[in-house]
Amino acid sequence: MSYLFKPKNYQPILNLQQTELGITKIKDFFQSNLSSELRLRRVTAPLFVLRGTGVNDDLNGVERAVNFPIKDMNDARAEVVHSLAKWKRLTLADYGIENGYGIYTDMNAIRADEELGNLHSLYVDQWDWERVIMAEERNIDFLKMIVKSIYATFLRTEYLVSESFPEIKPCLPSEITFIHAEELRRLYPNLNSKKRETEFTKKYKAVFVIGIGGPLGDGVKHDGRAPDYDDWTTIAENGLAGLNGDLILWNPVLELAFEVSSMGIRVNKTALLRQLEMEGKLSRLEMYFHKRLNEGSLPLSIGGGIGQSRLCMFFYAKHILVKFKPVFGLNKCTKTAKN
Repeated sequence: MSYLFKPKNYQPILNLQQTELGITKIKDFFQSNLSSELRLRRVTAPLFVLRGTGVNDDLNGVERAVNFPIKDMNDARAEVVHSLAKWKRLTLADYGIENGYGIYTDMNAIRADEELGNLHSLYVDQWDWERVIMAEERNIDFLKMIVKSIYATFLRTEYLVSESFPEIKPCLPSEITFIHAEELRRLYPNLNSKKRETEFTKKYKAVFVIGIGGPLGDGVKHDGRAPDYDDWTTIAENGLAGLNGDLILWNPVLELAFEVSSMGIRVNKTALLRQLEMEGKLSRLEMYFHKRLNEGSLPLSIGGGIGQSRLCMFFYAKHILVKFKPVFGLNKCTKTAKN
């Protein structure tokens, strides 16, 4: 059963008015810095896309998209987006974005199958971004460079918060630590993937876990990824597969590993075919997005999403998502930590 978790002796540092002011500060500051750091221009994104085009993100492949019929299109069904992973790549092509530049947007989604609690809501808000790259940049060193650039934006945002609200103390390390999901499995062979993240992130405070989507050495995936955006099969480093990953911070309020961003180098034609075959989804090659990628009309790219409410929750030491409003009795299921 889903519930909200309230740490023992938790007291909010900021009141509601301060929190609203702080959200505006972070959103204005962070997106401006992210844009400058990665050379991104802002674009306007759709709230829904047509079903059957392959444009919507199907996340782990089991989540149901909220959908509705469109009267003036003979009741063709539209789906509220889960994320804009594929739409952004189409937009890079349609806008003629040059190599080394990209786009970002405010992504607002509804995910009806989320397990509601401190970290998940029916409503998702994030900065979705995508940048054009060259073939020679499809490597782990380039991925790490981009991750470090994004993390530098986190550090600057943390400084802004501490300057604006001195009662909030900085806690992020100066550098982020990288580890592959397979290395993490070998380090903690008796723990599941989430507990591995918790143990490692507790030690290093800010980590990027590489290679999420494909089976690890024990045949189990660290976590699920759709087969048609991130490249999680290309051999990258130390003989390990994956050009994608999650950026995770240690949350001192909830005392857990706290994912704030998922990102990766996107599939090229070879990786797309390989991953669709692995997942038994070659039929997707008949969809609009996949046809365009297969025919070579989409640029190579890197991209991801950064949770807006999650960043605000982390930097303002909140125990739940700052956008959260109790729904469907969830507020009746609050529990308090025992430790």
